[in-house]
Amino acid sequence: MAVSGSARSMTVLERHRCNWPRRMEQLTIAAKAPACEIAAMAPTPSIPKAAFWMALSITSFLGMSIAGRATTAELNVFQVLELRSVIGFFILLPLVLTSGGLAAMRTQRPLAHIARNVVHYTGQAAWLYALTLIPLAVLISIEFTTPIWTAILAVTFLGERLSRPKLAAVVLGLIGVVVIVRPGVGSIDPGHLVVLGAAVCFGVSLVLVKSLTRTDSVVRIIFWMLIIQSAVGLIPALYEWRTPSLELWPWILLIAFTGMSSHFCMARALTYADATVISPMDFLRVPLSALVGWLLYQEQIDAFTAGGALLILMGNLLNLQRKPVRAAEVAAS
Repeated sequence: MAVSGSARSMTVLERHRCNWPRRMEQLTIAAKAPACEIAAMAPTPSIPKAAFWMALSITSFLGMSIAGRATTAELNVFQVLELRSVIGFFILLPLVLTSGGLAAMRTQRPLAHIARNVVHYTGQAAWLYALTLIPLAVLISIEFTTPIWTAILAVTFLGERLSRPKLAAVVLGLIGVVVIVRPGVGSIDPGHLVVLGAAVCFGVSLVLVKSLTRTDSVVRIIFWMLIIQSAVGLIPALYEWRTPSLELWPWILLIAFTGMSSHFCMARALTYADATVISPMDFLRVPLSALVGWLLYQEQIDAFTAGGALLILMGNLLNLQRKPVRAAEVAAS
């Protein structure tokens, strides 16, 4: 019997319909393959490895603090930052070349990079200046309010929700700062206000980094950080430029290296464990900074500083109940 054109078309259509389940299964398997490959590339969670990288990160932060004290004793803050950015660029250059070269560093958001780095540069200058004014443990304690300011700014500018844990973290952090600074009890130490301003700047910078990581890679963000901050700080650095003594160059190289290694090691730690595991390890910076200050600079810590630091750290622990910080954000901050 002859089959009509319409009947033949229906037969072909039915055959395709019968093949749909198999085709969908093939598409599903194909779609899962890249995800499986990506999962295979991700490091296996490991607390010992996370602790190892965090130990390196904390050591880098402490080394940066000591090098900052040594360099700012002879050079002005702007010159130290300029040398750190220029040397840091050459340290980063091999990674740039292995990440696609200079062509891969092009960005579609130059204004966002400029805004982020002007704020970040201001925060770094304030942090280094405060390092010459107040004890290490006090500086690090107030610096730990950065996640609190970040939470406030993220609600304002990124539309994130202010949950109860975040609100409690903000309140505890603010109370902790008041306990350390103790306004109304004698004169306020200018160093407290300077490092508090630095913490706010770091919070603004981190919010902008969160936005930039949606479109730019970590290497690109750090690349533009070093370029822009070198340009921003060039004139202030040249204004009071002093030729560093030969004995100072090891400290200059140390602050340039640890300025990058501290954040890189923390980002590596976050690939092996969640922020809820990493952040309590990072809190060790406060007592270790107090120990370094006591051993090297004969700095004493009073009960108010210890109590205020404890409140700030408790606020940070509550803040960990929010979405975990991504490794990319830490590396680029």
